[in-house]
Amino acid sequence: MHSTNRKCAAAVLAVVLSAGVAQAATYHVSPDGSDANEGSKEKPFQTIARARDVMRSRGETGTVFLREGTYYLAQPLVFSPEDSGNEKAPVVYSAYEDEDAVVSGGVKLDLTWQPYQGGIMQAKTPPGVTFDQFFVNGRRRHMARYPNYDPESNRPYNGCAADAFSPQRAANWADPAGGFIHALHAHHWGGFHYRITGKNENNEVAYEGGWQNNRRMGMHRRDRFVENIFEELDAPGEWFHDAKTQTLYFYPAEGLDLKAATYEATRLDHLVELQGSRERPVRHIAIRGLAFRHANRTFMETKEPLLRSDWTIYRGGALLINGAEDCRVEDCEFDQVGGNAVFVNNYNRRIAVRDCHFHEIGASAVCFVGDPNSVRNPRFEYAQRNSYDEIDKTPGPKTDNYPADCLVEDCLIHNISVVEKQATGVQISMSKGITIRHCSIYDTGRAGINISEGTFGGHLIEFCDVFDTVRETGDHGSFNSWGRDRFWHLRGAPESELPKLALLDAEKSVIRNSRWRCDRGWDIDLDDGSSNYDIYNNLMLHGGLKLREGFHRTVYNNITVNNGLHPHVWYKNSGDKIYNNIWLTAARPIGMNGCGKWGDEVDRNLFVRESDRAKHLAYGVEINSIAGDPMFVDPAKGDYRVKPNSPALKLGFRNFPMDRFGVMKPELRAITRTPELPVPNIPKDIAGVSPPLPETRAIWLGAVVEPLIGEAYSAFGVSKEDGGIHLVEVSKDSKAAQAGLRPGDVVQRINGTAVRTTAELLKATTDASLLKVDYVRGQKQHRLTIGN
Repeated sequence: MHSTNRKCAAAVLAVVLSAGVAQAATYHVSPDGSDANEGSKEKPFQTIARARDVMRSRGETGTVFLREGTYYLAQPLVFSPEDSGNEKAPVVYSAYEDEDAVVSGGVKLDLTWQPYQGGIMQAKTPPGVTFDQFFVNGRRRHMARYPNYDPESNRPYNGCAADAFSPQRAANWADPAGGFIHALHAHHWGGFHYRITGKNENNEVAYEGGWQNNRRMGMHRRDRFVENIFEELDAPGEWFHDAKTQTLYFYPAEGLDLKAATYEATRLDHLVELQGSRERPVRHIAIRGLAFRHANRTFMETKEPLLRSDWTIYRGGALLINGAEDCRVEDCEFDQVGGNAVFVNNYNRRIAVRDCHFHEIGASAVCFVGDPNSVRNPRFEYAQRNSYDEIDKTPGPKTDNYPADCLVEDCLIHNISVVEKQATGVQISMSKGITIRHCSIYDTGRAGINISEGTFGGHLIEFCDVFDTVRETGDHGSFNSWGRDRFWHLRGAPESELPKLALLDAEKSVIRNSRWRCDRGWDIDLDDGSSNYDIYNNLMLHGGLKLREGFHRTVYNNITVNNGLHPHVWYKNSGDKIYNNIWLTAARPIGMNGCGKWGDEVDRNLFVRESDRAKHLAYGVEINSIAGDPMFVDPAKGDYRVKPNSPALKLGFRNFPMDRFGVMKPELRAITRTPELPVPNIPKDIAGVSPPLPETRAIWLGAVVEPLIGEAYSAFGVSKEDGGIHLVEVSKDSKAAQAGLRPGDVVQRINGTAVRTTAELLKATTDASLLKVDYVRGQKQHRLTIGN
């Protein structure tokens, strides 16, 4: 915690309250106090609920100071509209000066250990106690699992195995009921979770679940593990709780003093709730300087699908804010909570989360999620489509039951999505006008910031530092969005109407003055219809910028180091404008053959190779762009501004600050990591021609084909493990066309044989009189038979 800052804040607060609101009350709470006390500094209450109830009964505003210690909650602490403050006199729950106050959703365990076997200890737990997180000396320990947790592993889940619940493995388990299976999505688009219900006489495991991903294509065949299996208790730090016998088994690490250690377990999903409504909101409550710990994992409750995405959501968190206005969460720590940390649900206005530290979070750090009933023509499955003649063409939301005008500022967010992989640093869905400013976000399983659909836009992301993301999933970016709103893949829509329809749901969103790095995807990834964005003054350090299937994107004054623009499947009339950027590689288009000229303007950009600039001139782009050395000031120190004689300045590029990314609060900045800084790949001969790409295309059944490589897997929704051959051009009189194949189809198997290269495709076709072709179209599997 950050005691000096809290002490100053408390002093300022006292002055503010005393200057204009003389009647403001002050109460103190201490774990060593008594609810029979008066709540003074000398005679504090024992529980926060008692202080709340006293203030509510007396109609008071003011401050409740929490003294040093841990406040174990037996049930969530709920604030209702009756607990509200007002603009001049807020109600504040604050740690006292430099003291550390912890709000816990757990219980402290008094354990007497006895040897069990093989270094494992056992102890009885109180009757009725069940838990899914166990902490020793404040640190979360892992359930008994296979494979064992490896902190150095670069595999998903810090260790996974194809045989995690195979019959051969399960043969060693007496009764696996109550165990869990965790697995990545077959295409790495998030994760699945299952509860084991038993096994049959063939040791085949039975389970339920898998609703955590809205695109249910099955679990990954390798990236999976099991936990909460007694027979897998075989590594230091692991534990297993037998609820039937109320026995806790624990394999302590060498050197742990079992008698002196502190043991805690979780019992609550939510610790604190603000529960109001649009008609009667909770107002002007501030929560300041507190630590939140010991919230249950909630992955089996992550069920509700978000709009046309691979996301489902659990509307809850350690701190749940529902129906509130002008409330603040400041200088707080969210430490090792099992699910979401802060969840801002449905109607909320002007909620601020500032100066907070989120780490080792089970799911997402901060979520803003509105009501699907506030969306006109909502669809929930990825493949569901609206019809032009049936949609409501009224702009904007249908109701106001969604978060709006909220803020996440100066927060340090790292080591999140520890349990759930459909998670992010800040999640925005069916919300409007959310600002994310000066946040450092890193070490995430998926994206650092995620905007789900375009409803309702108006967001601002600035001065953020987001890196080391997409560490376990795939096909995402450090920033990730999609815009699968009512216009997207709209049946029967006149093409000329689409640009206007794309603005029905999404107001202008802005991404600026931020630093991004994604080593397993794109630095900034605007996917599937993301529309109405301004993107400028961004430094992208590795993965570049992807724009797919949207309208009205303006991209200017950005720097991509050793990468460039990734245009995917643009509309002919996208209206995109991309200029005054510094690209260090040529554009990497996917599916752009049918869109004609790329956007309204893709020009006046700086490349480092003339061959990169000229590579796509046939599409009417980069005609006035130039090639040259950007002349960065000092990349080794993170200063990618350009020098006064840089050719980029002649095109209209303007330098932007390189020292304002991420958190600014000194206490947080002192413990914050920064991304790896790449050395720009600037060729000695700027005008030199890049070596040609290897020739990979071939003619098959009269069609031009090429294998999927790089980001083409994402464009066609095909996993790298499966691969395939993409049909680039299919003439009308070709045998491929006559058989029903189209441009964009991806052939994956011929007569059951996988084909990943053109050589494999041609070999599988040779000498076969009949071809059974398995292919992907529109991200769905198909099969046809062709006479050869």
